[in-house]
Amino acid sequence: MKVSRREFLRRSGCGMLSAATIAAGIDRFGLVSAMAEGGGYRALVCIFLAGGNDGNNMVVPLDSEGYSRYANVRSSAGLAIAQASLLPITPASLGINFGLHPSLSAIHPLFQAGHLAVVCNVGPLISPVSRSDYLAGAPRPYQLFSHSDQIAQWQTSISTGPAATGWGGRIADSFGVPPTGSPMMTATAGGVFTRGLITSTLTVAPAPAALNQLLVLNGFGTTAAETTRRAAMDYLRTIDRDSLLVRAAQDVTQQALDISTSFTSDPTLDTVFPNTSLGNQLKQVAKLLKFNRTVSSSPLQRQIFFCSLGGFDTHQGQVATQANLLTQVAQAMKAFYDATVELNIASDVTTFTLSDFGRTFQPAGQAGNVGSDHAWGNHHLVMGGSVRGGDFYGVRGLNGTVFPTLELSGPDDTDTRGRWIPTAAVDQYAATLANWFGVSSPALDTIFPQLRNFSPTQLGFLP
Repeated sequence: MKVSRREFLRRSGCGMLSAATIAAGIDRFGLVSAMAEGGGYRALVCIFLAGGNDGNNMVVPLDSEGYSRYANVRSSAGLAIAQASLLPITPASLGINFGLHPSLSAIHPLFQAGHLAVVCNVGPLISPVSRSDYLAGAPRPYQLFSHSDQIAQWQTSISTGPAATGWGGRIADSFGVPPTGSPMMTATAGGVFTRGLITSTLTVAPAPAALNQLLVLNGFGTTAAETTRRAAMDYLRTIDRDSLLVRAAQDVTQQALDISTSFTSDPTLDTVFPNTSLGNQLKQVAKLLKFNRTVSSSPLQRQIFFCSLGGFDTHQGQVATQANLLTQVAQAMKAFYDATVELNIASDVTTFTLSDFGRTFQPAGQAGNVGSDHAWGNHHLVMGGSVRGGDFYGVRGLNGTVFPTLELSGPDDTDTRGRWIPTAAVDQYAATLANWFGVSSPALDTIFPQLRNFSPTQLGFLP
């Protein structure tokens, strides 16, 4: 019995209830064109901080009481950042002084200018949970505090167990296959975030790799032997297509050839990017943005990109390691924002961070080699011309603000080590980005099947 492509995809994920539910939802709501979802160009750029970035040192209270709470726990071990070195910011909705990590100096002006926001205390959740709920055994994310499982949950938004698709891939699925054949999703690093049911992901090398040298087919030149070899390869892609796997392999090969042919040039940028891992990934993204907008004969109206930077698992040696990594993040993000200004698409591109989890407020390791351990809720950065920057966003906790109470065994702690229970869910964070991207309200509930458990569904950092 022949099986349709959609049925095959659905069966592939049927080991997980969420995958089957999402597949059914896409049948019902999805597969709409980007133009039908509001028109205009939009792009999402995800930066995954692999290992678990310590948000407690990325955003620090700067008022006397708040900084004292912070320093009382972290100073003796040498993990606290000196108050005078923090970069001052005043979130508009809180009216209280905070400080960004000094390594974020490159993007500090973007917060002040209203193009950078902080989303506070976000994490995987099944439903809202308080400290008392948690201690009483309320449902919590599958394999909480585990790297691999929490990475997956940040990228899939499914907290009850493993999921076959990522929320980036499902967003792309909801727009259907682009009529040009070029994929909506592009990655410079691996991750389940990009995986959809019908979405194909283009994986590219970072800069300085030239776009017109990507996916180049070697050994198929103009000699008689090479043209004969190419004719044989083309013929092989026309036979045995009754087999689903063979047909899928043939179609992917053809798509790669088509994309390679479409990359006719390697765009240049006036913006100078840092020659770092993340700098080169974001430079390649900027080149792809320029190619799509200025070179491609059939430009995409929606694009999603996934980048990643590792090294944030700082059980030891956190002070120097995080400082170096956040310097790389800030410089790369600033250059990327400047490139979107250069391309006149700053308001059409939103860049955001994800990470495995936050880290314990209580230090770990020995003096001189101090770090922090796996935790839960974390703070994240969102940047772009459409971002309602200069403010903190999230869901207010028991203290009346979106920022957690920095107190061991306090109202936001799971235990005694400062593992903040998220007040905002990944679902809410992601749905806010998806809504701005143009996903319809019915499709949001399908892409994020846990979203109905949370209120509000939008966190407000984008229009």
